[in-house]
Amino acid sequence: MKTFRKTERGFTLLMAALVGSLVLSLGLSIVAIARKSVTLSSIGRDSQFAFYAADTGAECALYWDIRHGLFATTTPPITATCDGENLILDTPASSPFTEPYVISFQYEPNGYCTEVTVTKSADHPRTEIHADGYSVTCAEISGSARALQRSVELRY
Repeated sequence: MKTFRKTERGFTLLMAALVGSLVLSLGLSIVAIARKSVTLSSIGRDSQFAFYAADTGAECALYWDIRHGLFATTTPPITATCDGENLILDTPASSPFTEPYVISFQYEPNGYCTEVTVTKSADHPRTEIHADGYSVTCAEISGSARALQRSVELRY
């Protein structure tokens, strides 16, 4: 039978506490890394949604300008639809049409906000389409801390 000296008492308890704290800190580090990875991937996903919304808005304006002459400076614009949603066009307040002629509209393709501005002028490029896409709805832009914005610009 082995007898323990007084100096060896509590060594097992100290070693268990040390190993437990190491395992706990390792686990917390892994959880922190996993949380950061999830946050980064969700930001990447939201960034793609914002870009696709901006691209959709720019393509909608391009379609209506090229195919139907919606943004012509000689006649007031007619109503238009994109993705089955009626566009409310914000026409210039000045009359008659002055340069640069700017029309803007806002809509929500697939629930993501898009703000589009079409500028017509006599100088080259004659038409500039600027579309801002957001990763949230139009009502949530100002109140959301996680709203991402991506822009697309077309000039021709």
